[in-house]
Amino acid sequence: MPFIWVPGDTMTRGIKVGITGLPGAGKTQALVKVIEMLEEENLTVGGMVTEPIIENGKRVGFYVMDWKSKRKAILAHIDTESKFYVGKYGVNLESLDTVGVEALVDASKNSDVIVIDEVGKMEVESEKFVKAVKDAMEVDKPIILTLHKKSRNPLLQDIRRRDDVRILEVTPINRNLLPYKIIKLMKGEYV
Repeated sequence: MPFIWVPGDTMTRGIKVGITGLPGAGKTQALVKVIEMLEEENLTVGGMVTEPIIENGKRVGFYVMDWKSKRKAILAHIDTESKFYVGKYGVNLESLDTVGVEALVDASKNSDVIVIDEVGKMEVESEKFVKAVKDAMEVDKPIILTLHKKSRNPLLQDIRRRDDVRILEVTPINRNLLPYKIIKLMKGEYV
């Protein structure tokens, strides 16, 4: 069933939807589908999205990308030397602080909907990122964010505890329907 945004429909102001799930469950894919549905309705979506870097069929790292401008930089890579490692990936906080944080600041001012992909182990190492997320959470605009499922980081715990955040878990079974549920939530339809 196609999603149709009826002229005059409004999104619930300030709704915040957190998408969580195990690594590889499809958090980013669900988020991108929601973004595409919103953009089809002429809403401006801004913020940051992560993308895997694939070489020879294997994931070797992640890009951080400004959704609106499509500017991107390497966030983490197996060949990156860093003070911060998550698993085998060296994390490039400078990429996050420039591309990711700048995208969030811009989206908070200039977009209809803010997206943050992802609040996870790599990203919370950046003080600038943590501040940008906290600031965005206070903006009276809809926010969709993906959250690392198991991290006990204080920022993630604060987001999960908020009364205004609805947390949904993506699984291989609900991955294709979840974007439609998120759109209904954003329109204020009880799901």
